[in-house]
Amino acid sequence: MKLAERSYTLPRGKKLLLGRRTLIMGILNVTPDSFSDGGRWLEIPAALAHARRMVEEGADIIDIGAESSRPGFVPMRAAEEIRRLAPYLEALAAACPLPISVDTFKAETARAALGLGADLLNDIWGLQYAEEPGEMARVAAARGVPVIAMHNQQGTDYAAFGGDVIAAEKAFFRRTVAIAEAAGLPREKLILDPGIGFGKTAEQNLEVLRRQQELTELAREEYPLLLGVSRKSVIGKVLDLPVGERLEGTLATSVLAVAQGASILRVHDVRENVRAVRMAEAILQK
Repeated sequence: MKLAERSYTLPRGKKLLLGRRTLIMGILNVTPDSFSDGGRWLEIPAALAHARRMVEEGADIIDIGAESSRPGFVPMRAAEEIRRLAPYLEALAAACPLPISVDTFKAETARAALGLGADLLNDIWGLQYAEEPGEMARVAAARGVPVIAMHNQQGTDYAAFGGDVIAAEKAFFRRTVAIAEAAGLPREKLILDPGIGFGKTAEQNLEVLRRQQELTELAREEYPLLLGVSRKSVIGKVLDLPVGERLEGTLATSVLAVAQGASILRVHDVRENVRAVRMAEAILQK
């Protein structure tokens, strides 16, 4: 399945086109404690150099995050997240020709980030963060920006999926769509993310990867899908490998995502994923 082309004009005039080919989102973590590369880009020159390298390697979007969402993380206050994020985002916005996504689930941070140069939002709670019901959707609607809405759940009640993780995800995303519509954010602004590694067992993550194409349609409406599996623990469990040795496993998930119609892949290793994706597209004639 291939998504019908969808074009966004972002707040500062940048363009984002989905559906023509699979886009690569490069990860820029400016945190000391991310599961994979925490602390590597804490100096602004190093962060900018890494972003520049990802642009040169073929990234289409840069995703910057100032708070780790690794398993067991404790959320920081929005003021602290903004204080950490602001100098990096200001510098990146001035230097980066690509759309910039900000990885946050707090509306206050999102509002500040959009003022500092962000172009779209990446919300790991899919507009459903319990502490701020509906607020992220209202921020996005006010600025007219796309939102990546990720599936997540509180705690570790893995049985809550009732035996069918895809059905549970679809129910979650239907709530996301309803929240967006109530806030005045058109459904066309939503990009869905199945949330690999968030509130799911390894077996459930694999089930989602097998059936991810089913999430590109809700109530007969088509939605773009972002997949983020880069270096995650499901790869480590299957291959019995530490985080630094999960590139090949990541590439396997990326190629499968292309075959199943994913619009965006969120990755650490841009060059390798670009090559794998372009080869898969050539075979599939996408």
